[in-house]
Amino acid sequence: MFSIVVDMSTNPAPLALTWAQFAIASPELAAEVKSLFEQYGQAFGYLATVRLDGGPRVHPVSPVIADGGLFCFVTASPKRRDLERDGRYALHAYPAESSDDEAYLAGRVRPVTDVARQARLAKNHRASTDVNWRLFELEIEVAMVPHRDRPQEPAAYRIWRAA
Repeated sequence: MFSIVVDMSTNPAPLALTWAQFAIASPELAAEVKSLFEQYGQAFGYLATVRLDGGPRVHPVSPVIADGGLFCFVTASPKRRDLERDGRYALHAYPAESSDDEAYLAGRVRPVTDVARQARLAKNHRASTDVNWRLFELEIEVAMVPHRDRPQEPAAYRIWRAA
C-alpha cells in the first residue's frame, strides 16, 4: 500500500512556481497534467480551499491554463473568501473516462492585479464583465499524476515538488 502526505500547513510557504516555470522544470508531467485537466476541451477540476475553521471546502471550477499561468476566475463566494484569507489550494482534475489517471496540483494563490492581464484573460476566456469575479493565479508547489495500467493495479505516482 502506498500513501502520500502533502504538507499544506500554515508553515511559511515553500517555493511556488507559475505554470510556465513548472512546465520548464517538468515538461512531461506538465503536459500530462494539462491533458488531464483539458480532456473534455475546456479545463475542469475540483478546487479545494481551507475554510475558516480549518476544514476543506471543495467546488467544481474551470481553471484556465494560459498566458504562462494557471488561473481561476472566482465569483463572490465562501470559496473566494477562503482564498483571500488563506490562499492555500488543491486542484484535482475531473475523473478521466478512458483511464484511471488523475491530476493533482497544490500550492497557494496570488491575486492578479495587472489590469491588462485581467482584461486579456477575461476576453480570451469569456469571463463576463457583468459578474463580480476576482482573478487568481494558482502557483504550484506540488504536482502529482497517479497512473494505472489496469484499474486493479497499484498506481505509479509521478510527483514533482518546487525546489
